[in-house]
Amino acid sequence: MRSRRLTTISRRWLQPRVGGSSSDAFAPTWVVAILLLCILVHTPDVFAKGEAVAEVNGETITADEIAKLVSTPLSKLEEQIYTLKRRALDALIADKLVVKEAARRQMSVEALVEAETRDVAAVTEQEIDAVYRQQKTQLRVDEAAAKEQIREQLHALKVAARQRAFVDQLRAQSVVVVKLKPPTPSRFDLNLDGAPFKGPATAPVTIVEFQDFHCPFCQRVQPTLVQLAARYGDRLKIVYRDFPIDSLHPQARSAHEAARCANAQGRFWSYHDALYAKSPNGSLDGLKAIAKGLDVEMEAFEHCLNARTYRSAVQKDIDEGTRLGVAGTPTFFINGRVLSGAQPLESFTRIVDEELARLN
Repeated sequence: MRSRRLTTISRRWLQPRVGGSSSDAFAPTWVVAILLLCILVHTPDVFAKGEAVAEVNGETITADEIAKLVSTPLSKLEEQIYTLKRRALDALIADKLVVKEAARRQMSVEALVEAETRDVAAVTEQEIDAVYRQQKTQLRVDEAAAKEQIREQLHALKVAARQRAFVDQLRAQSVVVVKLKPPTPSRFDLNLDGAPFKGPATAPVTIVEFQDFHCPFCQRVQPTLVQLAARYGDRLKIVYRDFPIDSLHPQARSAHEAARCANAQGRFWSYHDALYAKSPNGSLDGLKAIAKGLDVEMEAFEHCLNARTYRSAVQKDIDEGTRLGVAGTPTFFINGRVLSGAQPLESFTRIVDEELARLN
């Protein structure tokens, strides 16, 4: 009876968070896929390093060549498997802590959760308007219906945040020992010469972000990056790399070249923020209009943009990303460890905290 009760509660903590990435969903098909990945990832290698695995007209293909091609996707799969296991473990830990606290207060779990989330701050009209302005070009309902949906989503986010804060408080008051071992991370060497960055050059942790200015998931993850910068301060450096995907966003490349032109005048990050704050627009007039509001010397900017001065620099970033196995945006490398998608804050903090602990 108790195990069934815990399983029921676990579903609450395992529910995907509103506004998260598609990888947050905890569904049976996802579990089956992960189990298959476990089999694939943990199948022992049949061939030794350097051993021939095939020949084409007498030309040898070695196991090392295969390993080089699949190292990035295999690393991603191992991280996904661990993330799923860790999420399930954290949910079970939360269950036990909440059940124990409910028993201590002599109340039901449901009553405890209700009591702890009752004082969540109401969603304000200013918060709703801010989200509406950002998303209105993507909404397919009238303004009144859209704002009601936004209100519900923001309220759900606040409730979820309060629940997580409550569990964090219970964990801090308890002795919790996690013995689940993370996978040995694969690390990739990146060339960061000339790339725009925020934070100290010598920060112990570097997050390199490959992004597309017209990618909605890249836009969605920006507040998370702001939270990370505030949380870790001088211990974190964030580096930007270009990865416009022409097949999906044909005007994005122009936006990346424009941001490079702004960078030449020391205005990269303000231009970066303005691009994400507005609806995607890769026209020259639209890109110049953004620059006019940012104290940019317009004659030099327009010459840079019209001449496509940074065309090769943007392509160089794309080539570097392709070499590293970047297949979509956003893709991040945290001290060389890959993290794909618009992940929730805790996915980033887990890796950053592991890196800080490793370096201390």
